[in-house]
Amino acid sequence: MLAFKYISLHYIKYFLIILIALVLFLVGFDYMENAGDLSNSANLVLIYLVYKAFFAIDMLLPLALVFAMVSTKIFLIRSNALVSFYSLGYSRIEVLRPFVVVSTSIIVIFISLHALPSFARADEFSNNIRKNAEYLSPTRDLFFTYKDQYVYFSKMYPLQERAEGIRVFSIKDNSLKEVLVAKKAIYRNDYWHMKQADVITKPDDLTFDSLGIKVNSVDDMKILEGFRPKILDQVYEGKVNFTIMDAVDAIFLLQNQNISINTIKGALYKIFIYPFFVPCLVIIIFFFVPISPRFLNVSLFSFGAILATLLVWGILFMLIELSNNKTIPSELGVLAPIVILLLIAIRQYRHYRVVT
Repeated sequence: MLAFKYISLHYIKYFLIILIALVLFLVGFDYMENAGDLSNSANLVLIYLVYKAFFAIDMLLPLALVFAMVSTKIFLIRSNALVSFYSLGYSRIEVLRPFVVVSTSIIVIFISLHALPSFARADEFSNNIRKNAEYLSPTRDLFFTYKDQYVYFSKMYPLQERAEGIRVFSIKDNSLKEVLVAKKAIYRNDYWHMKQADVITKPDDLTFDSLGIKVNSVDDMKILEGFRPKILDQVYEGKVNFTIMDAVDAIFLLQNQNISINTIKGALYKIFIYPFFVPCLVIIIFFFVPISPRFLNVSLFSFGAILATLLVWGILFMLIELSNNKTIPSELGVLAPIVILLLIAIRQYRHYRVVT
């Protein structure tokens, strides 16, 4: 228990130091690069920096956990604390346990943060501030299909849950049957409500003897059941920064609409599966760290461990981007690498558990 507490406290300390340093580094360089494009409003600049910090945490927290493990292990070696623990009868598995428990606990908290839109969509919000001087700009010219209908929104405001310039085209037997036109719509109680709408109906047989096109005015019409504004904004704009609930709702809504949900599944894999490369990598690297500086050049090993971590993280990040762009399946881009790392970590753990 004493070793667990001692190692955990130092691990958390190094993790916080490294994470803060990495976040400040990324945010500082981003601000120097984009300061000229930002608004003169101090409030918007501050909000921009906060969102960039959230994005940096989202990207760099897994790295900081692995770097902190290496730093903590080097500290234990240089202070001879590691040799002391082994002399007192602690095994390598017992010394490893605080690293795995703490890193896994932080990863669980990290995953839960993706339920917050301000964290999950921080990069999108910061880019909107830089480009449009507002953190959530309207989605323009949104065109999508719903069952046998084609829907067009001239503008949609996801935060206010409203849209402007609505056109709904109903198709029957490969022929245009009806067009619904409305200036505004508001999302309430799982429906898009239009207070006033014009329904233009075309007869089945448009001839000289037919009655012609009919135009009817309808009050309080409801369309698009369950299509929440955030789902429309994310799915049909091709964005990948889903919150957990938005992604789950989108899958349940779209899986019966003949619409590909691979991007949404990839987003969920990234949220729930990808971060667990950290405890796997912690286990793999841990057993390669020497017990004493006499057995290996500690500085050289630290450099190699950091370089290997960056290489693995870079490959995972590249595969995730490829799956987001639908170049490769999300199962191959996200699931497969984590499963491989997990198998290697289990092999390392079993081997040294038997040895020690």
